[in-house]
Amino acid sequence: MTDALQQRPVLVVDFGAQYAQLIARRVREASVYSEIVPHDMPAEEVLAKNPAALILSGGPSSVYAEGAPSLDADLLTAGVPVLGICYGFQAMASALGGTVEKTGLREFGETKARISDTSSTLFDGQPDEQPVWMSHGDSVSEAPEGMRVTATTPGAEVAAFEDDEARRYGVQWHPEVLHSTFGQRVLENFLVRGAGLEQTWTSENVVEDLVTSIREEVGDARVICGLSGGVDSSVAAALVQRAVGDQLTCVFVDHGLLREGEAEQVEQDFVAATGVDLLVVDAQQRFLDALAGVTDPETKRKIIGREFIRVFEQAARDVVGHADAEGHPVKFLVQGTLYPDVVESGGGSGAANIKSHHNVGGLPDDLQFSLIEPLRTLFKDEVRQVGLELEVPEAIVWRQPFPGPGLGIRIIGAVDAERLAILRRADAIAREELTKAGLDRDIWQCPVVLLADVRSVGVQGDGRTYGHPVVLRPVSSEDAMTADWSRVPYDVLAKVSSRITNEVEEVNRVVLDVTSKPPGTIEWE
Repeated sequence: MTDALQQRPVLVVDFGAQYAQLIARRVREASVYSEIVPHDMPAEEVLAKNPAALILSGGPSSVYAEGAPSLDADLLTAGVPVLGICYGFQAMASALGGTVEKTGLREFGETKARISDTSSTLFDGQPDEQPVWMSHGDSVSEAPEGMRVTATTPGAEVAAFEDDEARRYGVQWHPEVLHSTFGQRVLENFLVRGAGLEQTWTSENVVEDLVTSIREEVGDARVICGLSGGVDSSVAAALVQRAVGDQLTCVFVDHGLLREGEAEQVEQDFVAATGVDLLVVDAQQRFLDALAGVTDPETKRKIIGREFIRVFEQAARDVVGHADAEGHPVKFLVQGTLYPDVVESGGGSGAANIKSHHNVGGLPDDLQFSLIEPLRTLFKDEVRQVGLELEVPEAIVWRQPFPGPGLGIRIIGAVDAERLAILRRADAIAREELTKAGLDRDIWQCPVVLLADVRSVGVQGDGRTYGHPVVLRPVSSEDAMTADWSRVPYDVLAKVSSRITNEVEEVNRVVLDVTSKPPGTIEWE
């Protein structure tokens, strides 16, 4: 037993950085467990988490500006290894008595860093010149006492410093982004050489620990799991089945918000591969009735979450029953909640509530089950690795993410059967053409959005049409925390557009969303 889940965490202190979640991911890519905490969490609470190391993120502020996020010096004197990045680098320098000022030498984008000591803790094994990604208007002009300057750039005489005795380190650039060519090496050097951590956060160890944890929590009770056929719910179900076997019953709720062929895929692909006990509940009309006339996206999410749970409770009462032959009741509900879901729902430390997630923010207060969320600490790429470790079919492991509320949040406007049918056909065409083009692994996901309350003028045949536009939203990402729009070849886009406008009578216009995340989210609602 490796106790991977019980590792002391590396805490990423978020100073409002765009890339705080990316830093946490990069740490995990180094096989070390990480979590995110807000900059305003009191130092005693941060230290109470018994961190193995601290990483101070970047941020948009100037350290000397009024109201700028401050760094409690107690975090720097507690004996915990610390790495400062960008704003975190400057905040550390200021807190330790160094000088941060506006020098007039701003750097944004790619810059060349000169490394003065390629045998140092951070830069061991790296070239003396390397491309780095900068985003700063202020600079550290004087390093704190005890800090050795180990890198410079044209706009920063103090671009990195190190203090091996106090185990304090910092870089002005962003090592977490791919543009910093040796950035991952810098992070790993800090974790392994600077903080002395072992790299044991692996999918094999995580599976072992999760299975043990689930088994201890559940005991002899019975468990019910919502199975959508997506990556998250499938991996969560496979984990729980590995832990408790036939104590688990999976319920597939056909809420009428599914994509074309989805129900068949669940029953044929997942059940055939795992042999789980599956109950299919037809609740299409119930969801349509509950959503009738509702246009507000948050309200839609909450309605879908509420009805979803009620269907589960009904399944537990009427079909699964409260107890098995030995009198063990159904006590637990499995949810495929991921770490990005928690963060975006405001459940992660310091996170803003961007949207209520179906698995997090949309559950009713009077929930009759205790939740088991075995994937709650994992990013999507980690979930896929866990799925492969559990031998979940690759067709499911690599399936594009699909939101819990389904097509209900891909219709801008009220949801009804006719609009669902339109969107379902358009979505199927887009997915089919992207698969034919071999783009399934290149594109993280491609939501198709129906602008149900918008009409546009078109011409088809010799007549004037007044149809709906649909939006293609292909995005590339590693974990959905940040994303960029995918540069799909024009001929593929043309084929998708032509087929949709020809085969879906109600649609006469196809548009492409070219917004990154941030500022936009992946889903429109």
